[in-house]
Amino acid sequence: MTRTEEPVRARRRGAFLGVVWTALVLLFGVPWWTLIVAGPEWPVPVVVAGTVLLAAAALGLPWLMMRGHGRRGSDLAARVGDTLLGVVWVLFTWSVLGLLARVGLALLGVADPARSRITAVGVVAAVAVLVVWGYAEAMRVPRVRAVEVWLPRLGAGLDGTKVVVLADTHFGPIDRARWSAGVADAVNDLDADIVCHAGDIADGSVARRQAQAAPLGTVRARLAQGCVTGNHEYFGEAQAWLDHLTGLGWVSLHNRHVVLSRGGDRLVLAGVDDATARRSGVDGHGADLAAALAGADPDLPVLLVAHQPRQVAAAADAGVDLQVSGHTHGGQIWPFHYLVRVDQPAVRGLSRHGARTQLYTSAGAGFWGPPLRIFAPSEISLLTLRAGAAPRSGG
Repeated sequence: MTRTEEPVRARRRGAFLGVVWTALVLLFGVPWWTLIVAGPEWPVPVVVAGTVLLAAAALGLPWLMMRGHGRRGSDLAARVGDTLLGVVWVLFTWSVLGLLARVGLALLGVADPARSRITAVGVVAAVAVLVVWGYAEAMRVPRVRAVEVWLPRLGAGLDGTKVVVLADTHFGPIDRARWSAGVADAVNDLDADIVCHAGDIADGSVARRQAQAAPLGTVRARLAQGCVTGNHEYFGEAQAWLDHLTGLGWVSLHNRHVVLSRGGDRLVLAGVDDATARRSGVDGHGADLAAALAGADPDLPVLLVAHQPRQVAAAADAGVDLQVSGHTHGGQIWPFHYLVRVDQPAVRGLSRHGARTQLYTSAGAGFWGPPLRIFAPSEISLLTLRAGAAPRSGG
């Protein structure tokens, strides 16, 4: 490191630590203020116990996250840290709403300490219910979300083609091998023509997550099963995961395409690396749509698999007919979807971009980090491709 680089790195570390500590103060400080200190007038033992509990959690969370998600991460630390992060996010959100509820109660003439105690008990009850429900939602096999997508350039022989989009399985610290088998069974029950895995296969090495990913080897489709990398593959073994899925019978759409045919008509199934691939430093990786479509007949419709919805800008410029993506998790824990919307052009569902291109954003099958899904249900996406323009709605 040169002398000129040292101050820059020091400033970056300082800024990062500043952001982390600010986030910790807000995440734990707002619940402490809302539930314990401001207004309820709890007995001293309650105030002391609540303060100690929140302080210990605030100090323990950074250590758990570093211990769990470092280079030699501990799955146990990751499970505890991720769960704690999810619970405190829900607690923070509903503590903010609790402050608003206090204003409403004050307008109704309810005085303290009753007003603050009612709010505190309500917040804790709501958080408890949401965490239990959110965990159940995260751990269940996703429901199927069926959508018809009309493609004017699709040949009549391909009308009715069933495309299943699987995204964000995120095999990780929680052993979800049984869940994975259930997902594979649910996909196979749909009797798809094409199955796409839109990335974020796993968090961790192939060796550590191989058992959870094994059921992907049972997935079958009439025409093809194609996969691409997500941003989380570039935290570890991107090429190894593509190679592993290839060994399980999937087609690696690593900046390439295959041509599929049915009923005398053809469709280009293409894929690109994740948007973060180029700066990851992994040799030979980087989203390259031109390479993915090289040699493809420009008159054929194109189904593109790209992990992040924001990659649709390049797809629209290239005249891609349909891009399927994941990445957003539908927000995963409300109201996080508002932040996702700042970074991505869509959070979930079907949207149009440019003159020709449509984008389907899957809310994803799994979860990352906190094992919670709150007001952001997981999904296995079933897209039925229809030839021609979408019919006009009546009325």
